[in-house]
Amino acid sequence: MRFSSYLLAILLPFFCLNLQSQNFQESDYGALEYRLLGPFRGGRSAAVTGVPNQPNLYYFGATGGGIWKTKDGGREWENISDGYFGGSIGAIAVSKSDPNVIYVGGGEKTVRGNVPSGYGIWKSVDAGKTWQASGLPKSRHVPRIVIHPTNHNIVYAGVLGNIYKPTQERGVYKSTDGGKTWKKTLFSNEHSGVVDLIMDPTNPRILYASTWRVQRTPYSLSSGGEGSALWKSTDSGETWTEISVNKGFPEGILGIIGITVSPINNQRLWAIVENKDQGGLYRSDDGGETWTQVNDERKLRQRAWYYTRVYADTKDVNTVYVLNVRYHKSTDGGKNFNTYNAPHGDHHDLWIAPENPARMIIGDDGGAQVTYDGGETWSTYHNQPTSQFYRVTTDNAFPYRIYVAQQDNSTIRIPHRTDGYAITEDDWESTAGGESAHIAVDPEDNDIVYGGSYDGFLTRVNHKTGTVRAINVWPDNPMGHGAEGMKYRFQWNFPIMFSKHNPNRLYTFSQHVHVTENEGQSWEIVSPDLTLNDPEKLKSSGGPITQDNTSVEYYCTIFAANESPLKEGLLWVGSDDGLIHVTKDGGKTWDNVTPKGMPEWMMINSIEPSAFDEGTCYVAGTKYKTGDFAPYLYKTTDYGKTWKKITNGINGEHFTRVLREDPKRKGLLYAGTETGMYISFNDGKDWKSFQLNLPIVPITDLTIKDNNLIVATQGRSLWMIDDLTLIHQLYDADLSKTVLFQPKDTYRMRGGGRRGSLTTGTNHPNGVITYFNLKDYKEDDEVTLTYFGTKGDTIKSFSTKDKKNMLKVENGANQFVWNMTYDGAERLPGMILWWASLEGPRAIPGEYKVSLNVNGNEQSKPFTILADPRAESTLADMEKQFQFIKDVNETMDKAHKSIKKIRNINSQLSAFQKQYKDDENVKDLVEKAKALEEQLSNIEKELYQTKNRSGQDPLNFPIKLTNKLGHLNALVSMGDFAPTDQDVAVKNELTSKIETQLSQFNTILNDEVKAFNAAFNSKQLNYLFVED
Repeated sequence: MRFSSYLLAILLPFFCLNLQSQNFQESDYGALEYRLLGPFRGGRSAAVTGVPNQPNLYYFGATGGGIWKTKDGGREWENISDGYFGGSIGAIAVSKSDPNVIYVGGGEKTVRGNVPSGYGIWKSVDAGKTWQASGLPKSRHVPRIVIHPTNHNIVYAGVLGNIYKPTQERGVYKSTDGGKTWKKTLFSNEHSGVVDLIMDPTNPRILYASTWRVQRTPYSLSSGGEGSALWKSTDSGETWTEISVNKGFPEGILGIIGITVSPINNQRLWAIVENKDQGGLYRSDDGGETWTQVNDERKLRQRAWYYTRVYADTKDVNTVYVLNVRYHKSTDGGKNFNTYNAPHGDHHDLWIAPENPARMIIGDDGGAQVTYDGGETWSTYHNQPTSQFYRVTTDNAFPYRIYVAQQDNSTIRIPHRTDGYAITEDDWESTAGGESAHIAVDPEDNDIVYGGSYDGFLTRVNHKTGTVRAINVWPDNPMGHGAEGMKYRFQWNFPIMFSKHNPNRLYTFSQHVHVTENEGQSWEIVSPDLTLNDPEKLKSSGGPITQDNTSVEYYCTIFAANESPLKEGLLWVGSDDGLIHVTKDGGKTWDNVTPKGMPEWMMINSIEPSAFDEGTCYVAGTKYKTGDFAPYLYKTTDYGKTWKKITNGINGEHFTRVLREDPKRKGLLYAGTETGMYISFNDGKDWKSFQLNLPIVPITDLTIKDNNLIVATQGRSLWMIDDLTLIHQLYDADLSKTVLFQPKDTYRMRGGGRRGSLTTGTNHPNGVITYFNLKDYKEDDEVTLTYFGTKGDTIKSFSTKDKKNMLKVENGANQFVWNMTYDGAERLPGMILWWASLEGPRAIPGEYKVSLNVNGNEQSKPFTILADPRAESTLADMEKQFQFIKDVNETMDKAHKSIKKIRNINSQLSAFQKQYKDDENVKDLVEKAKALEEQLSNIEKELYQTKNRSGQDPLNFPIKLTNKLGHLNALVSMGDFAPTDQDVAVKNELTSKIETQLSQFNTILNDEVKAFNAAFNSKQLNYLFVED
């Protein structure tokens, strides 16, 4: 009994600490931050606008990434919606009467298979500094907003609505109170919403709107049908008349329609119309009463659902633009078009300046680009971190690289950190596969990469040799065909992965599981069809007018798969039509373990076998393509025999694409949703927001590597958290008190992080990232962080009371980065040096300690500095380098401190000479002061070039001893190498010369200055004061 009580006493504190895991608050880990890696290569934009008579000011909406603004004509873009909203943007409108007033509509009209929805209407009255929600929260997709030209409180919203199911919340909505209330004034039917809306530029009472019957399902896109029409209002949008029944307009089934009005002649309209037999560009010269087809070229109307936009020139009545894969311009009223290229293809929106039609901004699958010369030249889109990704993985290089496929662009491999001070375009490159790829890296060779794309395209790339090989499982291109009759159904985003246990075993997935162990030379099928294989859902997609089969809609496919990290051959697969299967023997036998009660037709988006328990697995599914935006997460602990839904705490509309388990801490889970990040500290029983500084954006995938959490987004590129060990340590920390967390292992390598760039990714901080939580901190408290060396010696202290080594803290969670650098030589004010370093040595690999002292209460944690695995040097080499740099800095510091003393003495000598120049009683002393000042100046001039006044003066006035020694410091600091023999020889030579000058200085101090002061005293004068 005594033993049991003793055991309970030991275990109780442990259990109490772990019971806190359900109560972790963001304030406990709030010092963590997501870091934007990039790439800065724009993703799709379907909404752009400029501002009349402000030629450098533009806005664009990203399809997942919120609102962006440039004040310099597209050289740099800054997000202005973060902190308020984000996600997909379908419309932006700036008030002509007050350009500070902006309205934004969420949800693009480019209704791809992965299209995100928006969050209603948002309004700013200060040019985007702040925002407020302005209604229509269930509008889902708002392709157009129109503002009255003289009264910005009158605004119209064209609402496409929910693209997955019938709804009443679509049509034209009008507000007369600045978005506080809305009235629906045009409604076609529950299947058809507004896709285009325009106001007559010469008469605000006249508006035109097109409605479009469109629906997406998990297995199809349908464009066109009853409800698709063109409408006109002549009473400020109060009532509407259908004008697509007028003479000359296409007959039969209509699809998507784009509409524009010439501001030169408001009777001239153009409409680009999707129609099976009579589709094309139509023109009316009587305000829509009659129509004439002026062009039926396919290049203007191909893949109509994705494009179908038309724009009238603002100065020429005969000039009109049509957007498609490329953009097209006619100068003869639409009869003939020339075709042009912007920096990217697939164009979705265009704004033409009213006062200058040569000034435009275009939105396309690469973001937004600006022209000032009518399209002769355009700004870049390689400055917009709005990439859209599907899946993410990593390799085993150092620094490890992240692999993603960018929608509407190439695949990418990008380092998670670099030796520079940013992650730039020079740091990443394309890799295997295409825009929709899963990517798999050879576990034994980081330069052999496999990547997929649509149509079952699968390539092997060797980055060392530059060779590419197609290894499709079945190279029968299905483009344009439906899924029916296909031998193998490969989805747009089909999985590819290596076995976690056999580095030669590569898996890929159609409706079957395919395996190769000879790099794709041949493939073996190791499963039956693991889908529902419903023939009704395997038909051609597109609707009644235009077929569209790219494999996005290929259904009844395996969409997610993963192998247990604990057991070879324990493989889980999930289908996009709602089945989950498991095999324990590498595919010889399969069990259907679909959760009972899980809604039908669930898209299984990710599968996560546990790293701690063989029978445990987590699954994330989505139903948003049926109009159900709820999260679906499931967990099994018995190989799928039973499942539990684990979504408590996740917003009811934050549908969840991915769940990942932390491989170092059992029960710690991360989930990526359509609106951001969540975390569970108790194995999914409860979830909390894990958004921190991450923008509101759809999360498509997550991966964990070396205690880093990497986040792939659909519209904001890649983000990552650099240190999950802080989260791990929460479980065993007493969070009711001040806590110092153990820093993660830190590499001694080059580079560093600089925040705030609008054009490059943020690099990993180069230093020891130190986290600590202050409990009940007050401003007069003294907080000190001290770093200790391998022998227990103090390296550096930072304190809230030390102005030179200031430690900035706040109550709660804090982060500090020590740059691993010892103190160097003092740099004097105004000192100009040519290619010289006064920095001290960097800490060498080894075991160190950091202490946190708060008002005398101290706690310490050990940490490790590791050598860069790429380093060619030994630890002994680094120690020699360390000692060399330490010695050099001590010599320079001693010299510079002596120069400071010289300048102080000389200022007094000069003042003395000036004061007593006419006093015959001290004439000898004045002469002595003059000579003494000259002697000291000569010493300074040997140590430092005193003639330098500007940066390139050293080219005219030769550098002196401390500059030369500082240059040697810079050279030896360049790598991890020991100094060369000649480095040592030059150091000894320079040090000897410096010591000679310092010896002369000390002699002058000890003899002549002392004698000078004695003479002062004899005449009862103030003696020279020499500072230490």
